[in-house]
Amino acid sequence: MKELHPSEMVERVRDLIVIKTAIYSLLALSIATVTTAAISNKPIKRWLASSSFGLAIIGCGVKALEREKKESFKELKQASSQGWRSLLAQSFLPASKVSATIDLATWVPPNLVTNPVEYIQKKQKHVALIGGTGDGKSTFTQYLSSTVGGKVIVYDSDAKPTDWEWLEQRDVIGRKGNFGAINDAMAGDLATLEELVCLRGDGGDDAIAGRERFLIAEEFPILTDECESAPIWLKKHAKRGRRYKQFILVIAQNDTAENFGLQGDKGTFYSCFCLVRLGSFGYDHARTKLKDTNLEQWLKAGGKKRFMVDDRPCELDLSNWGVGSRELRVDSGELTVQLPIPDSQSPGLNEYEKAILDMAQEIKGDVLKARAVKQNSRLFDSMTPEDIRIIFQNLADRGIGEVSGSGNRLGFTVCTTSTDT
Repeated sequence: MKELHPSEMVERVRDLIVIKTAIYSLLALSIATVTTAAISNKPIKRWLASSSFGLAIIGCGVKALEREKKESFKELKQASSQGWRSLLAQSFLPASKVSATIDLATWVPPNLVTNPVEYIQKKQKHVALIGGTGDGKSTFTQYLSSTVGGKVIVYDSDAKPTDWEWLEQRDVIGRKGNFGAINDAMAGDLATLEELVCLRGDGGDDAIAGRERFLIAEEFPILTDECESAPIWLKKHAKRGRRYKQFILVIAQNDTAENFGLQGDKGTFYSCFCLVRLGSFGYDHARTKLKDTNLEQWLKAGGKKRFMVDDRPCELDLSNWGVGSRELRVDSGELTVQLPIPDSQSPGLNEYEKAILDMAQEIKGDVLKARAVKQNSRLFDSMTPEDIRIIFQNLADRGIGEVSGSGNRLGFTVCTTSTDT
């Protein structure tokens, strides 16, 4: 069916309703005229018969108009009754709800969050972080913990030596699958929480000053299976931790309450946690839960700096946060910013970005196209060319290479020169 603007659809539906009403009205009036003529005297009967004939002629004209409208509205007429109701409902949606192509360079989604820490603090909740490998979980947790404050403790049974390098090694508990150490430490956290409850009850908030902690539990579904303390640790901290300055951040790759050890307790999950969805988890939430394809494309275009906080989009560029990505020096009284040559081993790149960067470096300054990416690596088999071009744009936005062309001709080139300012 030809796509119509909602206002045009409404107008066509209204016209068809008016025509049908006119037909039924003329039919009723004609029947009434004939009936009256049958019981009237001869002079009136002749006049009523003429009127009935005139109404019949008018009715034929309106019927022809109805056929014309039906022909232009053929697909709607052929739709099932359920489809008909759906189309009518769609026709009355405001224009803002109609899917349309947007300019990702200028479009700003409604309810945009630019300071997730402020948002989380106002909600007085903990954080459930949903993200996969390469989505920026480590950077986000580092940023959040440094902003919220408190001693940081991490429970991570799969931590590599290079993970959590910004912490003291003794504060990363459970390396090499040591679930016993995690279980004991979580049991100790519960004892600490009870101690803080007693201290605050006796001396108020001053009595627990300096006891703030930021507790991070990586891959929480695994911890709930292996550590008997984990489910009760989460529940008690979720309901009481913020009051006693014990903030928790739990990480998983699914946003269901069951995945966080809260089977049958969705109320606690949604009332005590802000859900931060990174990468593809944010895209899926925008598309499947919010039914907003524009928001999905906006998230993809922004890469790691765009994600979802609950049902609201968030934009926060952490690409240079905590990383010495630029070297400043003064030459002859002028400030020079030396940009590093892009390297696929640079931190903060996911596997797709690294693969694209390697390809771009191999062709030595030539323009890399999405078609060439798909032909040269099976890693991108499940991606559309448009998805690959979005990665091109994201790399360029972060200063790693540059794009040329537009639309389906967009290509990517590695930058290897310095920039003077």
